[in-house]
Amino acid sequence: MVNMFSKKNNDERILPVKKPGPIIAGVIVALMACSLLYSIATNRRFEWNIVAKYIIDENVITGIGWTLWLTLLAMVIAIVLAVGLAMMRKSVNPVLRGVSWFFIWFFRGTPVYTQLVFWGMFAVLVPKLSLGIPFTSVEFFSIDSNVVMTSLTAAVVGLSLNEAAYLSEIVRAGLEAVDAGQVEASKALGMSRSLMMRRVILPQAMRIIVPPLGNETIGMLKTTSLVLAVPFTLELQFATNAIANRIYKPIPLLLVASIWYLVITSVLMVLQSMLEKHFGKGFQARNLTRGKYCTSLEVDV
Repeated sequence: MVNMFSKKNNDERILPVKKPGPIIAGVIVALMACSLLYSIATNRRFEWNIVAKYIIDENVITGIGWTLWLTLLAMVIAIVLAVGLAMMRKSVNPVLRGVSWFFIWFFRGTPVYTQLVFWGMFAVLVPKLSLGIPFTSVEFFSIDSNVVMTSLTAAVVGLSLNEAAYLSEIVRAGLEAVDAGQVEASKALGMSRSLMMRRVILPQAMRIIVPPLGNETIGMLKTTSLVLAVPFTLELQFATNAIANRIYKPIPLLLVASIWYLVITSVLMVLQSMLEKHFGKGFQARNLTRGKYCTSLEVDV
C-alpha cells in the first residue's frame, strides 16, 4: 500500500530559493510611492488648507447623503428590474425574450449621460400623463408631468434603468451557472418555479452575482456625479463644484470630492468582500473536502 500524495518528512523539506528580484522591485515601488506622496503633500497648488476647511463642510456632507441615497434607490430598483429581465431572457415566451432583449440593447447601447438628459426633458417631451382609451380623446385621468417627474425621480429612473440593463446579464450568468442537476432535483421534489428560484437557484447564483454586483454598486456611486444632466443639484459633485465656483478654488474642491469618493468606495469594497465570503461559505467547504480526499488517496501496487 503506497500513499501517492503523502507529505515529505520534516527533514526532507525543500526550501525555496531566495530571489532578490521581488525585494528590489518592492523597494523601488515603495520609493516611487513615497516620492509621489511627498510631492503631492508639499505642492502648494493643491492648497491643502482649503481642502481641510471644506472636507466636512455642511453642504459637502449633505451632498454625500444625497449621493448615497441616489445610489441606494437606483441599485435597489435596478436589481429588481434585472432579475425580471433575466427571467424574461430565459422564458420560453418569445415576446418576453424579445422585450428583454430590446430593453438591454437600447439602454446598454446609449450613453447614460444622454439618457439622463432625456429624462430631465421628460416634461417637455410629454407635458401630460393621462389614462384613457387609446386612439380616442376619452381620458379617465391626467396629471402634469412636472408633478410626477421631479429632478430626483428623473435621476433615479435614468440611473436605475441604465444599470438594470447591465445587471440583468450578470444575473442571467449567475442563474445559468447553477448546476442543472439542482433544478432537476427541485422539480423532482415538486417545487414550484418560484419556490425553486427562491430556495435553490438564487442562493447558489449569488456566489457568482455578488462580486460584479459590488463592482456595479461602486460604479453607480461614481455615476451619480452625472445627474447634473437632469439637472439634480444636491449630490456631492455638484456641492463641491458650487463651492469651487463661489470661492474660485476648483482644485481643492475637486480633491475634497475625490477624497470622499475614495472613502465611500473603500467601505463598499469591504462590505463586498464580506458578502463574497458569506455566500461562498458552502463552496469553500466543498473545495476543502475535495482536497482532503485527494491528498489521502491510496492505491495498491
